[in-house]
Amino acid sequence: MKNLLFTLNAILPIILPILLGYFLKRIHFFKEGFLTEANKLVFKILIPILLFSNLYLADMTEINWAFVGFSAAAILVLFLIGLVVVLFIPDRKQKGVILQASFRSNYAIIGIPLATMLGGPQAGAEASVVAAVSVPLFNILAVIALSIYDHDENTKISIKNILFKIITNPLILGVAAGLVVCGINMGINAGGGNASEFLDEYMSFIPSTITSLAKVATPLALIVLGGRFEFKAVKALWKQLTLSVTLRLVITPAIFLVIAYFLGFKGSTQFAILISLFATPIAVSSAPMAAQMGQDEELAGQIVVWTSALSAFSLFVIIMICAAIGIF
Repeated sequence: MKNLLFTLNAILPIILPILLGYFLKRIHFFKEGFLTEANKLVFKILIPILLFSNLYLADMTEINWAFVGFSAAAILVLFLIGLVVVLFIPDRKQKGVILQASFRSNYAIIGIPLATMLGGPQAGAEASVVAAVSVPLFNILAVIALSIYDHDENTKISIKNILFKIITNPLILGVAAGLVVCGINMGINAGGGNASEFLDEYMSFIPSTITSLAKVATPLALIVLGGRFEFKAVKALWKQLTLSVTLRLVITPAIFLVIAYFLGFKGSTQFAILISLFATPIAVSSAPMAAQMGQDEELAGQIVVWTSALSAFSLFVIIMICAAIGIF
């Protein structure tokens, strides 16, 4: 019961804003065009600020490169598995959306707090370091996933066009800016200074503003997602949803948690991070990103909603199994 309550407390803050957005739409609270413009604001401004906020003060001085390397390699393998799976999806606008579900978790928003709850402060600190590698990788692969199917199948893929979309993607720009500032901060710290203390003492308005805007990103994204959600679409998309939810919540964690265990990553800290990385629902940003890149927005939103809702049960099962075999 404790584990179930824990997972519900982690997931309900995602579900309830979606329900609020859906309710507000049903009572016609939103004016025409608001949700489209809000979706653009979330994707181009607020989520990039959130990603920047997660990275710009990260401490990457003590990195377990073997563990980080395994995490990155697993994400790449998941991307390749997803490429094979979507060969059997006829609609090209759905291929990239389903491909995202194979590798892209909600690590930044749900994963890091979940890792901290499962493994304690040490897990939370290491989870932030893993985020410095996984978050950029998630977003780069997401741009590739959504770009390679945005044209007719007889048209040759333009590597130049994909690279342009990667370097101009707002989410990747947010990550890149965060890593640059993080590197500068580490350099200042290595020289005997402390950039964080300087900001807090003399320019506290900067981190305060960044933090305030970052806090807006997720709830607004979820409210917009709920406002654009249609239950009637479930019937038409049930096959794609079943495949995506199974990939994200069952197949991915089953494969890579077992592999990690037999490779020796058995510590509670490491497993807390791996569960957060591989077993959490798809990233909230995947829906506005799909919409802005001209892919199947309806399916993308449905995947976010259903993986978020059902992950409360899948995470409960995974945590119980791990506790039963002595990891936690």
